[in-house]
Amino acid sequence: MFKLSKIALVACAGAATAMPAIAADMPQPIPVAVVHGWYLRGDIGYSNQLVDSLDNALYDNFDSVDSVSSDFSGAPFFAAGIGYRWNHWFRTDVTGEYRSKSDFDGLDITHAGAVEDANTYTAEKSEWVGLVNGYVDVGTWHGITPFIGAGIGAADVQISGFTDTGVANGSVATGDDFDQWNFAWALYAGLGFEVTDAFTVELAYRYLDLGDGESGDLVAFDGTNNIDNPMQFNGITSHDVKLGVRYTFW
Repeated sequence: MFKLSKIALVACAGAATAMPAIAADMPQPIPVAVVHGWYLRGDIGYSNQLVDSLDNALYDNFDSVDSVSSDFSGAPFFAAGIGYRWNHWFRTDVTGEYRSKSDFDGLDITHAGAVEDANTYTAEKSEWVGLVNGYVDVGTWHGITPFIGAGIGAADVQISGFTDTGVANGSVATGDDFDQWNFAWALYAGLGFEVTDAFTVELAYRYLDLGDGESGDLVAFDGTNNIDNPMQFNGITSHDVKLGVRYTFW
């Protein structure tokens, strides 16, 4: 009986010694990285803006109107927002943006029978834009993450300081400042550079559709105003280059 007890004690001691070694050899759970969290963002950028066409009620008085030029200058913009990263590849944010004034210069030629005339236009345009955006991060290589995205929202387009000058007779008509809210949408493509786990720098291209804009009612230099005829800017779009930063609270 004593020998059996001694053998049992030795076996138990051996088992107790072996258990840590066995446990060390077993597969250990891999810590799950935190990939979701809120983030703050800020952006600056520069725009290259276009307008599809101009229109005015007085165009109906002519046989035809040929648009020679209708150009916006580039202008800087500034944005800030808050977002949430849902997983490794998908994130969303809400942004508010001020797009500073860009100069507009236009020229068209009107035809009424054998009479031909030209008008030059000048104005300024600015916007407030709010967007809800979603992005897909397509993978990370050496800290660089390409992404694509899209957004929808609204744009408050303001046309200010509009002037219409007749080239032949030097007549001038002006329009008051006017703004209108439009549906807006955007498409994104860019690269994210991970400076730290929490801090990312973005370089991106954005196509932005701002909707339409118009000036106030045009009034001739002598005060005559026989018809409500604001100048309409149809199809305002912008090709933007953006530099942004994101700070994530994991």
